[in-house]
Amino acid sequence: MKKKAVPTMPSTLLTRRSFSVSSAFAALATAAALCAIAPAHAQQQQRVLHIVVPFGTGAVQDTVARAFNNELGAALNASAIVENRAGAGGTVGAALVARAPADGNTLLLAAASHNIAGFLYNKLSYDPLKDFVGVANVGNAGYVLAVASGLNVSNTADFIKEVKAHPGKYNYASAGNGSATHLAMASFLAKAGLQMTHIPTKSTGEAVNEVLAGRVQAVISSSIGVIGFQDDARVKLLASTGQSRSPFLPKLPTVAESGLPGYAFDSWIGLLAPAGTPKAEVERINIAANKVLADPAIQERFKRLGVEPRSQNPEEFQKLLRTDWDAMGTVVKASGAKID
Repeated sequence: MKKKAVPTMPSTLLTRRSFSVSSAFAALATAAALCAIAPAHAQQQQRVLHIVVPFGTGAVQDTVARAFNNELGAALNASAIVENRAGAGGTVGAALVARAPADGNTLLLAAASHNIAGFLYNKLSYDPLKDFVGVANVGNAGYVLAVASGLNVSNTADFIKEVKAHPGKYNYASAGNGSATHLAMASFLAKAGLQMTHIPTKSTGEAVNEVLAGRVQAVISSSIGVIGFQDDARVKLLASTGQSRSPFLPKLPTVAESGLPGYAFDSWIGLLAPAGTPKAEVERINIAANKVLADPAIQERFKRLGVEPRSQNPEEFQKLLRTDWDAMGTVVKASGAKID
């Protein structure tokens, strides 16, 4: 009795099936590998550092933030994004950060105007001192008294004499109500016994442009706003406002030595985080910031902006903030300025 022949599978079909099985195993292996890699990749891309600037583009904080944000992000293995949230003398952006999660992912690039707001505004939704913690002191920004070239003065004493002889005739510009440029001039006028009309704008750049155009007679601008106009015929730089001469404008006398003894105004610039941010996170960002600020390339950028880099630990910076709080209270009181 003959055995029935067992059907054989065509070699081409066998090859296809073998190929299909091999392909399936390869696909599964690839998928498994991707799954293993994906969490690590997602973790690397997950962190985004939001640096909130409470003024518009061209303001001191904005320019400084953009001078080192990429390097700070790289040092923290994160993407550092600068976000402009301007309005109400910097209080809109500050309020946003005060309400943000205290996880170190949202920071405020603040300056003297931050503490000024606590005394200038009758109502704030946050406390400038208690609702924030100092993370890193980025630098110190000096200020300069500048006037339109059409004003027939050549120094601070001449300026005071001219304005005093014509009370209310002249205007001064600022980066907005409550800004450091506003209070710097308001306290100057109060100390000198002068009357000028305040013209608020949206940024330091706009305030300086008003003087360059001759529509406004004076401004006390951060060094960064006028350092590029030293040889511009449209404006005269009369004096720096610090207690000593600016290292960036060494030939320029101080206001105190050239016409108004006892007057001084400058500003810290630093990163603040919402109160309650873990100490370890604050220290981590502080170490990264100080490392970045020690880079000669970053120091050169700051020099071109007229900002002196600073390096402090969080405790030292917090102490500076408390001292500045008291000083700004004195400035606002002396100026008599108040905003509802």
